[in-house]
Amino acid sequence: MTATSTRRPRRARIEDVALAANVSVATVSRALRGLPNVAASTSERVHRVALELDYQPDPVASRLAAGRTKTVIVVVPHLASWYFSTVVAGAEAVCNEAGYDFLVTSVGSLDECARILDDSYRIERRTDGIVLVNIPATDEQARSLRERRVALSTVGTRAAGAPSVVVDDVGVGALAARTLVELGHRRIGLISGRGDDPLNFEVPKLRERGFAAALRDADLVLDRDVVVDGNFSIEGAQEAMATLLDRPNPPTAVFAMSDEMAYGALMELGARGLRPGIDVSLIGVDDHEFSRVVGLSTIRQRVAAQGAAAARMLLAALRGEEFESSPVISPVELVVRDTTGPAADPSESLRRT
Repeated sequence: MTATSTRRPRRARIEDVALAANVSVATVSRALRGLPNVAASTSERVHRVALELDYQPDPVASRLAAGRTKTVIVVVPHLASWYFSTVVAGAEAVCNEAGYDFLVTSVGSLDECARILDDSYRIERRTDGIVLVNIPATDEQARSLRERRVALSTVGTRAAGAPSVVVDDVGVGALAARTLVELGHRRIGLISGRGDDPLNFEVPKLRERGFAAALRDADLVLDRDVVVDGNFSIEGAQEAMATLLDRPNPPTAVFAMSDEMAYGALMELGARGLRPGIDVSLIGVDDHEFSRVVGLSTIRQRVAAQGAAAARMLLAALRGEEFESSPVISPVELVVRDTTGPAADPSESLRRT
């Protein structure tokens, strides 16, 4: 009879510190590195938790990278947006922990991305791994990267032979619709985004699909008259909300596909003297930090954690470790605040001044 072997407990990771301290991995990274924009109380909590968990940056990946570039590149379509910058911050925290330099590049079209991934660009001279955020890679591009010993992981899309982190965007749209229907709303508007996006951004299409399906389940129909493109910007969404409110039969509730667009919608409601959650209900997606300030009901997704998970799997791939062929599903949850409420009395006009 052989002696029972004891398994060494897994060392604490930066994600463990973030979970225990109830902050993002990006905040943990900034606090432990002494960077600004971290509240003193938060920094103290992060340091205390790190000490309790005996957290130390992992030197393994750094050693394994000897003789290589020791660099990871993240490719995003819109770095200026909160979502993409937060995904990047999460990935950067894990790469910094592992001793990798970290570069970010933004592309505006599939052609630009193809140029970076093409053999002739010699990306293998610049990086050990690439994280693509909401940018598709063809099977041929993924194969070519593997042959050149460049690791690949993705967020929001899937690539053959590469680990991925995805959100159930169909489920996000369905959750938004169900939430508003359960509050008694029957005419529900949709502020979508980037219908003509050159990167063929799939998120708006998937969220609309889930939204429309949930309405059908409630014996409702998504009227195209109340679907407006907000271009994933505050300004675009304010214009979109104005368009919705000016319809002959305006919606009593609106689903904005991002919190940033929801802010634009809130601005238009305020300009017209309409009360969010009373005159018009509004729900967003992301749980941006500012959403707590304005009391926005939203569908929270762990954005920084998506970037951290993609980077963690990329580093594992560089070590030659196996990964699950099925994508990692990033969780979402409904956060109810002040901007959603029961459907207003239909006898009351929405055209306040």
